[in-house]
Amino acid sequence: MTITSSSLIRSAAVAAVAAGVIFIGVQINHPHSDAAAAVTTEWAVRNSLKIVMAALALAGITGMYLRQVKEIGLLGLIGYLVFGAGYIILVGVTFVSAFVLPSIAETDPGYVNDVLAAATNGTATGDIGLMQAVLAVSGITFLGGGLIFGVALYRARVLARWASALLAVASLLTVTLAVLPDAFYRFLAFPNSIAMIGLGYSLWLTTRTETTTVPTGADDRPLTAASSQ
Repeated sequence: MTITSSSLIRSAAVAAVAAGVIFIGVQINHPHSDAAAAVTTEWAVRNSLKIVMAALALAGITGMYLRQVKEIGLLGLIGYLVFGAGYIILVGVTFVSAFVLPSIAETDPGYVNDVLAAATNGTATGDIGLMQAVLAVSGITFLGGGLIFGVALYRARVLARWASALLAVASLLTVTLAVLPDAFYRFLAFPNSIAMIGLGYSLWLTTRTETTTVPTGADDRPLTAASSQ
């Protein structure tokens, strides 16, 4: 199979759309985050899907950045690195939620409840150790990165500007409404997810446009050893 730059970008576009769809899906009818819910099969499935979502989103934003690396500039690089770090940390945090917390939910429900409260912008009544710092860094990188990357995408004028703006606004909205209860907090994932879907679809369209306007072989040469010499 021949791997080309366009095929990689299209794969990233599909990954971004899939990440947005999964993120919306796992929030629908999400159970309240507590020790009782953490031991259920539904909890394991939802959090496993969140891990997949974060990995797909990381691939998606990587494709978005590489597609417009010149146009997006230094601000885009900073936004990509911070946003990417947010998704990487999210993978780790969600792994703990999916596989570590359930194993101690029956023996130490207080700790589990505190971690889950802190993870959903609540307040932990007890000491949760380094998890407090990890959750804080996760929130800062995910929301801050989304804001910076969204602004950079909007300024670059390569992908859909409405989706770029929505990504930035969704990050601000999440920070502003962080005091909402868990039930309302889940809805804050929707704008971010819609933005990711829109950006992924826009990224896909850019590869189709290039295919129809650029002569074959001009910018879509196979990534082989011979072509790199």
